[in-house]
Amino acid sequence: MAIPLIYNVRSVRARWTSTIVAILGIAGTVGVFVAMLSLARGFKATLVASGSAGNVLALRAGSPTEMMGGITLDSVKLIQDKPGVARDSNGAPLVTQEVVGVVPFPLISTGTDANVQVRGVSPNVLTVRPFVKLDQGQMFQPGLTELIVGKNASKTYMGMKLGDTLNLGGGRWKVVGVFDAGGSSFDSEIWCDSKILNEVLKRPDNIFQSATVHLTSADAFNDFKDAVSKDPQLDLDVVREVDYYSKQSESMTILIKVLGGLVAGIMAIGAIFGALNTMYSAVAERGREIATMRAVGFGGGSVVFSFLVEALLISFLGGVLGCLAVLPLNGLTTQALNFQTFSSLAFAFKITFDLLVGGVVFALVMGVLGGLPPAIRAANSPVASTLRSL
Repeated sequence: MAIPLIYNVRSVRARWTSTIVAILGIAGTVGVFVAMLSLARGFKATLVASGSAGNVLALRAGSPTEMMGGITLDSVKLIQDKPGVARDSNGAPLVTQEVVGVVPFPLISTGTDANVQVRGVSPNVLTVRPFVKLDQGQMFQPGLTELIVGKNASKTYMGMKLGDTLNLGGGRWKVVGVFDAGGSSFDSEIWCDSKILNEVLKRPDNIFQSATVHLTSADAFNDFKDAVSKDPQLDLDVVREVDYYSKQSESMTILIKVLGGLVAGIMAIGAIFGALNTMYSAVAERGREIATMRAVGFGGGSVVFSFLVEALLISFLGGVLGCLAVLPLNGLTTQALNFQTFSSLAFAFKITFDLLVGGVVFALVMGVLGGLPPAIRAANSPVASTLRSL
């Protein structure tokens, strides 16, 4: 026979003090577990959102990142005429040659410096990346020391509001616009004319870090790549923008998951011992009940199942509570150093339904590990000697 479920519910309620301790321990562990995974997911989503399926990134052959790249103006002119390159209404190729640098700026929150990625782009960049929209002001004028800033950068760093003037590379730059890049990493960047940025940074005016090409369609990638690889005048690697930014997110995502896993694992051990203590106490206090149930016909399997149900009920409540506790973090923006660019990147916690389900499952696993040994002990208690001793 199976022991009625109401018995377990009443038992949990009767031992509410030890039950609450176990629930809180499991809730804290689940909260940390879900928060760290959502942090890693948010970081990856921000970088991946920077890539467009219709865009291709051209880098110097062997360059793992833009920061280490180098592409000449002559190479940019050659790839403009390759098959698959989209053109605007005037017939001009949709290609932006880009210069990337990192400059420290003071944070509004603390006043301390943090690295900001400055990207020199071509004036047609908003056509090459159509998901980027001007939120305030206007586009910078080519040939002038004007710049536009991402919405996160504008909110995070001092002197980056519309109309402000800031020092960059020894020059004075005016903020003429604030853009919205749809939650991508570009929202944490500053954009200006690539030729002027080269001059300010005292770099050769015909060398850029990369070139971003807007294709006629995503299917044109293979034709464009083949044409570039077969051109003896070009020594470039061509990669889909989406794939490039997805790869850039890997190292930081793994680091967050490993650190989060270690913290959650240590806390899980404590939570499991808390559940063990709670369930062993329940077994010790209910020796007469267990012996009586065994004497009237309930088998050892029923006792094991009953105590497991009780442990799972406690862990389920802890899992749900932990998930509810971290829900307010969803969408909350934080910052971390992107190890690929050594610049600060703003991104948001991304808590999804599958992460919440995973958190509850994690709690149930802790419940099984914490409830099974006491359940087995309860089922193996000698009936006769237990009844005589009470």
